[in-house]
Amino acid sequence: MFIQTEETPNPATLKFLPGREVAGEGVHDFGSAEEAVNSPLAQRLFAVEGVRGVLLGKDFIAVTKADDETWPALKPALLTSIMDHFLSGHQAVLSEGAREEAPLADSDVVVQIRDLLDHKIRPALAQDGGDVSFKKFEDGIVYLSLKGACAGCPSATLTLKAGVEALLRHYIPEVLEVRQVP
Repeated sequence: MFIQTEETPNPATLKFLPGREVAGEGVHDFGSAEEAVNSPLAQRLFAVEGVRGVLLGKDFIAVTKADDETWPALKPALLTSIMDHFLSGHQAVLSEGAREEAPLADSDVVVQIRDLLDHKIRPALAQDGGDVSFKKFEDGIVYLSLKGACAGCPSATLTLKAGVEALLRHYIPEVLEVRQVP
């Protein structure tokens, strides 16, 4: 098994490409081993000292390291953990429900926002090992949470304002601003 790695815009996050499906549809974001109880793969990765976050995408794994760690020190152990996981035959995630479901009473604007997030923004962020989740739309403001490599990235503000906000405002005149929330 050959696992490729890619740098992301966030120097604390590295993207691993195992060449096979990881989490299928949806994205699973874990900030600690305790949050990863339903993911044997994330548990293995958190067992490597210095891992601060794990995001499992359709066909990639984004790992965020502690500030005092280096990639040359962590990368071999992470590659081994990923390979061991896939050789074990276990699933990456044991239960479904990675993404929030749309409430039944979404307004037309929220439906449009979610559609743009799913079809234009998420795929672009996934290329960099990240994701975004919709929180709410209120008084012309879209509240989003960045995940994976995008969370804590030095260019996160630029991504939100010049990328996400510009795209949403272009297609949806009701959108006035985009704000990041935890």
